[in-house]
Amino acid sequence: MGMWIEMGIFVLVLVFGLWQIQDVKKERRKREALKQAEAAKNQTAHTPGVTDQAAD
Repeated sequence: MGMWIEMGIFVLVLVFGLWQIQDVKKERRKREALKQAEAAKNQTAHTPGVTDQAAD
């Protein structure tokens, strides 16, 4: 009986760990997409020949 309790706890910890890894990967993808979008926005905002009206 004790073996099954230990096995159940092990499985729960394993599932929780896998869930956390998945959550971290999802947040990393979201952060990278935001970073790329911001880089693209900054790149188009600072193109030569385009004046920034707010800086004048």
